[in-house]
Amino acid sequence: MCGITGWIDWNKDLTQYPSVLETMTDTLASRGPDASGSWITPRCALGHRRLSVMDPAGGAQPMTRKVGDNTITIVYNGELYNAPELKKELEQRGHRFATTCDTEVLLVSFVEWGRACVDRLNGIFAFAIWDDEEQSLFLVRDRLGVKPLFYSYSEGRLLFGSEPKAILAHPDFTVQISGEGLAEIFAIGPARTPGHGVYKNMQELKPGHCMVMDARGLSVRAYWKLESKPHEDDVETTAAKVRELLQDTVIRQLASDVPICTLLSGGLDSSALTTFAARYYERQGLGALHTYSVDYVDNDKHFQASAFQPNADAPWIKRMTEHLGTVHHAIEFDTPELVEALRTVVLARDLPGMADVDGSLYLFCREIKKGATVAISGEAADEIFGGYPWFHREEALNAGTFPWSLATPERIALLSPEFVDWVKPVQYVQDRYRQALSEVPRLAGENGQQNRMREMSYLNITRFMPTLLDRKDRMSMAVGLEVRVPFCDHRLVEYVWNIPWEVKTAGDREKGILRKALRGILPEDVLARKKSPYPKTHNPNYLSAVRSWVLDILSDPSSPLLPFIDTAKIRTLAEDDEGRFQLPWFGQLMTGPQLFAYLAQVDTWLRHYKVSIR
Repeated sequence: MCGITGWIDWNKDLTQYPSVLETMTDTLASRGPDASGSWITPRCALGHRRLSVMDPAGGAQPMTRKVGDNTITIVYNGELYNAPELKKELEQRGHRFATTCDTEVLLVSFVEWGRACVDRLNGIFAFAIWDDEEQSLFLVRDRLGVKPLFYSYSEGRLLFGSEPKAILAHPDFTVQISGEGLAEIFAIGPARTPGHGVYKNMQELKPGHCMVMDARGLSVRAYWKLESKPHEDDVETTAAKVRELLQDTVIRQLASDVPICTLLSGGLDSSALTTFAARYYERQGLGALHTYSVDYVDNDKHFQASAFQPNADAPWIKRMTEHLGTVHHAIEFDTPELVEALRTVVLARDLPGMADVDGSLYLFCREIKKGATVAISGEAADEIFGGYPWFHREEALNAGTFPWSLATPERIALLSPEFVDWVKPVQYVQDRYRQALSEVPRLAGENGQQNRMREMSYLNITRFMPTLLDRKDRMSMAVGLEVRVPFCDHRLVEYVWNIPWEVKTAGDREKGILRKALRGILPEDVLARKKSPYPKTHNPNYLSAVRSWVLDILSDPSSPLLPFIDTAKIRTLAEDDEGRFQLPWFGQLMTGPQLFAYLAQVDTWLRHYKVSIR
């Protein structure tokens, strides 16, 4: 993986501003610690930071290709999992290759098929291609939005980058946020509205979209979207197809010229990916697969089972590592590290995020990076197959809002009345919900329940899933670790999208069709295990630390957070020594630690980025 950035301008000669491009590119150094490159013409400046995964010697970027008198240049962040097939086809069409990296395959695909090349790509990517003859830039983001891409457009000028920080580094970009952006922070939370950059005058290219920038302006279009159609396969055929697609996807994503591992929690999803990977390693004589898990010091002493986290991971991880014979690395973190990481991850995201979950994931990826450069992870299975509790609870299905926003009124009660009057967060959430429902591709003939489950699947795939993908990308790339997510293969997503709900829940179990597809591949007890989310710390020392942090903020009259919150209510909660209160938040119960950590992150963000409110 890598970091890309660029500046297109019809009003300035960009060859006069190399230091600006260098500054923008340097902000992405953690995404690409192995090399840096730039390419500048009067109208186009492209920057690249490289994490070497394929062909370390030959894959330098920006990469150019001469086509007659024309020069075509690419900066690219991602992986093409069908690069071998594309390369073979292109060679049959007369093209020759100087490297073994997928960057060149992508560039030559553009040379051969133009902008229609996007329809042929299987992978995770964000890339920009400058056509010197046309004087145009082509920007593309992968179908599910695994790789990020932000941009800012004003008359005659386009800035873009893998992360907001690249755009924020441009001297002509003013760091501001409007009431709408604040509603994203305080009402929507980490599940940002697709395309919303939060900062004023910044957007995110939506998943499955591409854009063209030239002298006439900017145009954006969708090149891929979910399509609803009848599912013709019976249950057995469906399970076999799911198994076939998933296995093919995992094997494709094991391609790497650097060490690769899997993340293993002992749950259904990670155990399936690890099993496919371990068996492939065994068949190819590649030795034992390395696996990694995360937990917290003394968590076993403080763990309390709940509906959202029914059991601890450790026994299940042991079960799978012994079953597969992997070389396992159990990583643990203590409270001081987690608290300090809350600040670090704000800078990684350029926004407040998922608090302690972000912090621990960042630390986890940092440790993995010591032994591997690429990791396989199980994100997106629950969104695609319907695994979350809210898919199966009437109060969530009938709530008339995002299932992770059921407690919007309770959360908003912690905000200042003046702020609520200004941004109208309840209305904002409802508007975004209606917007999402208006996009759902309907299927004629479906009954009420089938239609509602299609809506729920769409909400999860297009609103909730990007949150987890964004978190995984930003926390892993902050330490130069590439994470691949096989459940996001668009072929699998397209197929599962149209599986009827009664088939998805085969055997009257959540993700029943996936369990059926994995029968004979996973041990029966692992197949039957209930979902348990990414682990969080239960250590009371963590509550004590973040509570003290928030009390310090409340006592600081210069804190930029104070105008947005009801300080009296927050102080009452923070002075509760036990932190026993619970608020539904983002699909789970937010207890004291999560609330205080999030508020501390917002305060850190407002201070560090010197955000002005407009």
